[in-house]
Amino acid sequence: MINTREITETIKMIDDQHLDVRTITMGISLLDCIDSDANKACQKIYDKITGYAKDLVKTGEEISRQYGIPIINKRISVTPISLIAGASDAKDYVCFAKTLNKAAIETGVNFIGGFSALVHKGFAKSDEILINSIPEALATTERVCSSVGVATTKAGINMDAVKLMGETVVKTAQLTKDSDSLGCAKLVIFANAVEDNPFMAGAFHGVGEGDAVINVGVSGPGVVKSALEKVKGCDFGTVAETIKKTAFKITRMGQLVAQEASRRLNVPFGIVDLSLAPTPEIGDSVAYILEEMGLEKCGTHGTTAALALLNDAVKKGGVMASSYVGGLSGAFIPVSEDAGMIAAAGCGALTLDKLEAMTCVCSVGLDMIAIPGDTPASTISAIIADEMAIGMINQKTTAVRVVPVIGKGVGETVEFGGLLGYAPIMPVHGYSSQEFVDRGGRIPAPIHSLKN
Repeated sequence: MINTREITETIKMIDDQHLDVRTITMGISLLDCIDSDANKACQKIYDKITGYAKDLVKTGEEISRQYGIPIINKRISVTPISLIAGASDAKDYVCFAKTLNKAAIETGVNFIGGFSALVHKGFAKSDEILINSIPEALATTERVCSSVGVATTKAGINMDAVKLMGETVVKTAQLTKDSDSLGCAKLVIFANAVEDNPFMAGAFHGVGEGDAVINVGVSGPGVVKSALEKVKGCDFGTVAETIKKTAFKITRMGQLVAQEASRRLNVPFGIVDLSLAPTPEIGDSVAYILEEMGLEKCGTHGTTAALALLNDAVKKGGVMASSYVGGLSGAFIPVSEDAGMIAAAGCGALTLDKLEAMTCVCSVGLDMIAIPGDTPASTISAIIADEMAIGMINQKTTAVRVVPVIGKGVGETVEFGGLLGYAPIMPVHGYSSQEFVDRGGRIPAPIHSLKN
């Protein structure tokens, strides 16, 4: 039973502490849309998406009004397009991206994810076509997001794919330079990509999923920070316990919304992702949580330890609240989307190297980091390789979403707008990684991957 105190507490979380359901994401399988004729395949894709998701936005708004819970985004994820388009006669897959964009506009969702390929061990022809189509696809659509998996703990790191993705990021930046290279904000490179992630830009609907599913992502950095303010000066055991209890409450709310959306849309409930996803709003920051633990500025010594505690406690609290916690679940550290991270990067406390260290213990990786527009593709590939190695060795999901802002350099700021926020251009190392990246081949899987 929910008592009056808990209801009042939840209302306060929503009104004062930025608690919200960040996204309701409907995953849709497109496996039955495969056709040798690309035009027919695109029509099948459009019809299926608009059929399943026609009431998604309306349902989210109705639930939000009924329960008084802000539901910020309604989104769609689909089967990786390289798997669907590979049977067609298309020579590039931009037409598939435009179909996804058209379906997103028709259904009213803000993003659709799944212009994706999984190439952690090698390329099929369709994978190469999709990756080569990414720059134009993201430059000519508004709502399409793309992701590419280039590494897993079981397979190792496909360094040929890593090199290609560095080049793809640069091409995407160049084609979208008139909007501060915004296309790169819709492109993620993964190690150990998950099949049920509701968050963009990395969401896709895995082949192990059903025909359709509802996944919900909740978020409440402000709620966690507020809870920690009440235990200032207490030991870390108390800090961890406080975060666990808060994550429990956040997850229960997310599960309520997920199950209600599932019932109304007649689509099975999948998972609740309880990631603490920040926004540029003051008070809605993961960095501020870390600083509440006693750090003068996020990025100083102790930051990685504080983030490790936070990430673990969030997961422990969530799994007590729901048997279906999934996605990425933990704490995100996207620089441009977090007011505290922006401030820390702006004053030099937070560097690219420190962010890389933090990714060893957070939920994703190097996320929404603006770098100089003249950064070589080989350097971006090397940044990707480092992050993929962290994911592979630590048996966790890691990702890279960097934005080389064409025409801008260190000391300048880029404004992306909305939830994507703004960010200072962060420096990268000036020494070359070209020979390293040019070796190609595959970095073998670590010995601890042999668990069969």
